Order: sequence, then C-alpha cells, then structure tokens
Amino acid sequence: MGYKHLEFLDDSLFLVTGGAGFIGSNLCEAILKLGYRVRCLDDLSTGKKENIKDFEDNESFEFIEGDIKDFDTCMRACKGVDYVLNQAAWGSVPRSIEMPVFYCSNNILGTVNMLEAAKQNGVKTFVYASSSSVYGDEPGLPKVEGREGNLLSPYALTKMADEEWAKQYTMHYGLKTIGLRYFNVFGRRQDPEGAYAAVIPRFIMQLMKGERPTINGDGKQSRDFTYIENVIEANLKACLAPEEASGEAFNIAYGGRKYLIDIYYGLTKALGVNIEPVFGPDRKGDIKHSNADIEKAKKLLGYEPEYSFERGIEEAIEWYKENLKGLLNR
Repeated sequence: MGYKHLEFLDDSLFLVTGGAGFIGSNLCEAILKLGYRVRCLDDLSTGKKENIKDFEDNESFEFIEGDIKDFDTCMRACKGVDYVLNQAAWGSVPRSIEMPVFYCSNNILGTVNMLEAAKQNGVKTFVYASSSSVYGDEPGLPKVEGREGNLLSPYALTKMADEEWAKQYTMHYGLKTIGLRYFNVFGRRQDPEGAYAAVIPRFIMQLMKGERPTINGDGKQSRDFTYIENVIEANLKACLAPEEASGEAFNIAYGGRKYLIDIYYGLTKALGVNIEPVFGPDRKGDIKHSNADIEKAKKLLGYEPEYSFERGIEEAIEWYKENLKGLLNR
C-alpha cells in the first residue's frame, strides 16, 4: 500500500509550506521521488536550509524564502499550483503559552492567508496540518473526530481555528480542504535540539552523548507516536480524496499507544547504554493520554499506515546515528 503507487497528472505542481521543516522536507523529498514538481515556501524561522540541500539542484524543485503572514508571498507561492500541503506553523504547547499573540498571527492568520491565496489561484486541494491537541481535556480513548473537549493551550486553539476556517472556505468558496490531525510524529530530520525539541529525538541525542534526559512528569503518559512515512502517505492520499472528505479533519496516526517510560528504556536498550532518566514537573497544557481512532481516515482517504512504532523507531535510530555525528562532537 503506502503512497508510492499514487498517480497525479504528469505536470502536477505541489506547494509545501514549511517545506524546510521536519515534516515539510520529507514531503518535498517524497514528491520529487514520485517524479512531480515541488515548490517549497519557508521563512526559515524553524525550518533549516540543510533539510532541503539535497534537492536544490533538482530542476523539479523551487525554493521561495518567505512568510505565510505576508499575503503577497502566499499569492506568489500559489501561482500555478495544483496541490497545497500547508505545514507552515509554529509547534510546541509550552511555547504557545509563552507567546500567544505570535501563535495567533502565525498559525491562524498565516493559514487564512494561504486558504485565500489557494482559492484565488484555483488550487485543486488544500491539505493542512492540524493536531491531536484539538482533543483537549476529552478523556475518552481512542480519540474520535467530533468528540473534542476543552482546549488546553493557545497552540491547540490555533489548530482548531484552522479547521474552522478551512470549513468556511469549503462551504462558501468550494475550495477542497482536508485537515490532518497529526499524533506525535517522529522520524528523520526531526530536530533534537532546543528547549522545545520533540521527545524522541531529544532522548536519542542525549543518550548518545551520555547525558541524562529529563522526563516531564512520571513517564506514565501515553502517546500514539506516528512515523513520518505514515504522514507522507496521508498528505498525498488527501490530495486525491473524494469530495465527501472536503471540509473534514482526520486523525493521522498508527492507532497504537506507547508509554513514555517504556519508550525511554527501549531507546537505552537499542543504543546500548545504561542511563537512568531525571523526572521533572509535568508540562503545562499537556494531555495525559493520546490514542487515535483512524477509521475515518481509512474510509474516506484510503489511509492504511504501513509503519508501526517499532518499525519506525528502528529507522529513526539508524538515521540519527548516521546524521548526529556533527552534533555529538560539539
């Protein structure tokens, strides 16, 4: 299954916003490998030029350095585009609590700019990144679309607002929009550095350096960790989704559940180290447990994730071993 069999018109042009970031650069790479054209838009605030350096000589790849908060930039980026994969956003629940105004401007206004530019340029399908954070304090597991709770952070609010704006653009203007609620994505090119780095790459880097990682809380929180290949599949299948999927949002995960403490000790074993973690305070705005029901995405998008957590973590560890050498020598 996967996505490598998918077919688009020969001259199809994809715009990937946030294309120099973790998820965006993987999307760029996958589309180029399928033989289609890619335009990457990124302001390099969180994305990195090194993530796209391998594509820069590819004649099917174009890079625009620009900000989705600027409407003229969005219009220029959408010109002649068939499919938009809108990944540009600032992540991190704790950081959003510290910077609510910026998150509103970047994650909401930026997305609305992109929706409007896509509409005006006749884009076929607008696929955008939402988040499992929209489930808030809804305690039920697994998480099912349409059963959301109170939002627990400005970040979660921006993602729910994006979903509502996308619905408006489908309802009033006929723009085909598909929202993808990502559940804890991990894999190659995910940044292991910085205060807000995702937990898996941060643990891997610290363990490889011989440092003691900090686990926020007791480690008994659970997540539906989702390998990047599954996310690529979801984005590309969403481009080809039937009209009945338009205006909807979908859980994108593998559909499993892993406890953080188990992942930690699994990584120490895989890396051949014996280092005990430090336990810190719970993070503000975090949910305790997360696990996705992916039936809706299976039914309407044809989503059939191939990569279990175990298969994904093996590949991720190998990638970090190969690519973290420079960081480890600092």
